[in-house]
Formats: sequence, C-alpha cells, structure tokens
Amino acid sequence: MVPLGWIAGTLGLVAAAMISLYASVLLARLHETGGKRHIRYRDLTGHVYGRKMYYVTWTLQYINLFMINIGYIILAGQSLKAIYTSYSNEDVWKLPYFIAITGVICSVFAFSIPHLSALRVWLGVSSLLSLIYILIAIGLSARDGHNSPPRDYGIYGSKTQKMFSCIAAAANLVFVYNTGMLPEIQATLKSPSVKNMERALYLNFSVGLLPLWVVTLVGYWAYGSSTSSYLLNNARGPEWIKTLANTSAFLQTLITIHIFASPMYEYLDTKYGRSNESIYSVHNWTVRLVTRATYLIVTTCVAALFPFLGDFMNLTGALSTFPLTFVLANHMYIKVKGNDLSLLQKLWHWANVWLFALLAVAGSVAAVRFIIIDYKTYHIFANL
Repeated sequence: MVPLGWIAGTLGLVAAAMISLYASVLLARLHETGGKRHIRYRDLTGHVYGRKMYYVTWTLQYINLFMINIGYIILAGQSLKAIYTSYSNEDVWKLPYFIAITGVICSVFAFSIPHLSALRVWLGVSSLLSLIYILIAIGLSARDGHNSPPRDYGIYGSKTQKMFSCIAAAANLVFVYNTGMLPEIQATLKSPSVKNMERALYLNFSVGLLPLWVVTLVGYWAYGSSTSSYLLNNARGPEWIKTLANTSAFLQTLITIHIFASPMYEYLDTKYGRSNESIYSVHNWTVRLVTRATYLIVTTCVAALFPFLGDFMNLTGALSTFPLTFVLANHMYIKVKGNDLSLLQKLWHWANVWLFALLAVAGSVAAVRFIIIDYKTYHIFANL
C-alpha cells in the first residue's frame, strides 16, 4: 500500500487476487492431464514439455521456496526482536542475532517433524496463532488510527523511484497470494480433485482473503506512508498484548517455514535416506539431521546477511511466482487445451504469457535495485 497509495493499492489488492485466482484455476484444471494425476508441479510440466522442463520447473520452484523461507526467517527474527525491544531499551541484541536464534529453533522443529503428514496437528495450531495475530494487529492499528492526528499518505520520490516502487509492489502482491505449490496441495485432495480444488480456491480467494485485506487496509489507514513491512513495529499498546501478538507471529512462522521447506526435505530424504528402513533408523535420522541443518544454516545466513524483508518478497514474486503461477499456467493451458480453445481464447492466454513474462523481468530488476540500495544504506547484517 505504501508505494501505491489508497486508490492504486486497493485496486492492486483486488486485481492481484482476481488474477491469481484465475491462474490457479487454470493450473488446477491441468492436474489430471494425460489421464493421471500429477502430484508435483515439475511432474506436470515434464509431462507437457518434456524432461528438460521438468528440471527447469524444479529449479524455479525450489528457488521460490528458498526465497519464501528467507522471508519467513526474517519475519520470525523481527517478531523476536520486537519482543526484546518491548522490555529493553538497550540496543545490544541486533536483528541478525534473532534471525540466528530463529534458525536454531527451526532446525530443532525440523528434526522433530519427519514428514509433512506429521505436521497435521500443527496446522490447527498455526491457524489459531494466525487468528490471534490478526485480531491483535487490527485492534491495535484501529486504536492507534483513532487516537492519532491526520496521517500522511503521500507517495514520495522521483519518477524513476516511483516507477520501480510500483513494479516491485506488483511483484509483492502476487507473492502474497501464491505459493508455487498448487499441484502438491491438490495432490492431497480426494477425487474429484479438480472440482474440490476449485471449491477450495474460491473459498480461499473470498472468505480467506478478508482478514488479509482488513489488516492491510486498517494498518495503512492507521500509519499512512510510515507503515512498516512488519505492522507490529508501528503498533502502540499494552506490552503484554504486543508480546502475545509477536509470539504468535513467531510460532506461526516456524510452522510455515517447515511447510515451505518440506519439498526440499522430501527431496533430500529421498536422495540420501534409505526407504527400506524406518524413518527413525540411525541412518535416516542422521540424514535428516545433517541435510535439514545444512539447508537451514544456509537459509538463515542469507537472511541475516540481507534482512530486507520487503525486498525479498518483491524478488521472490518477480523471479519465481510470475513464471510459475502465470506464465507457465497460461502456456500449459494453450498446449493441453489448445484444440478446444477459440482463436480469441488463445490470443488471451498468449497475451497473459507475454505480459507476465515482461513483468517478471521488470520486477526482478526493480527488486534487485532495491536490495542494492538497501545494502548500500544499511550494509550486511543490518539491524532493521
């Protein structure tokens, strides 16, 4: 909202949701292409395009998930730092320290959850934690907005800065609405998988988005152009309430990191583990310990080096979400359903392919530009 303002920001929230829903429905309808269910995104693209595209998609998807995990580790570190600053005026502990603590706790959690199915109970806990954070964030923001003088909603900077900010904001918006894991999620649904996935998507992009929109709009209304990428940094109120919200955000983020890291864990477990042994055997336990620790150490180090949350969200949206969710979805739909599409429908899908390919390039340039600017301003291991 900050780089776009009220009108463009609100329209962007709605437009990005509609476009994301449309692309997700296209992808969901390709789930049973060729008479079988494709349980991984790379399996689907490999079937449609061939083996080379299987590896291209694999690379894009894991870059996407790696970038998402970097963003979530930064977010978890910010929530821990917010708890620390609520009770201490000393600036001894910096954000990179809290990011490192997050990495250690994530590693312990990853060792204790051998596979994604074992996370089932934690998903309910995650939903409860999200609800706590949302309610507190809305309540504190509304209170601050009511008690504060008129806010500044101006969009500042040169024309070039505003242009890059708008492009980066567009990438950020699509990142928020998409995961790059839709086929993997759809694979968990019962038949008819396409209809069930469509129902889930319609529910998610209607009722499910309301809390997100409310937090975003109320937060921007309360704090204007000074709104932080982590909303609770702006909020004022009783420290115990803010601590509860920050703790909920931290714990919920731990669970979310494990979800988005699970495809990498699955790949590493399959490659280095022994399928003929128990998942709790010494060998398989050692594999999980070494591989997951290594993955999280690398992720945590990158997050601590460049703790620019908004910039990584922009880069992830441009570099991987645009190609995976929009470019490939529309192009595969042409490849698979081409004989059943009219000329106008084909032109529409081709227009989407080229538009989102151009946006991916422009968004990547804008995001890298902001990372370089922030790096020069704050340097590595910045205490944001």
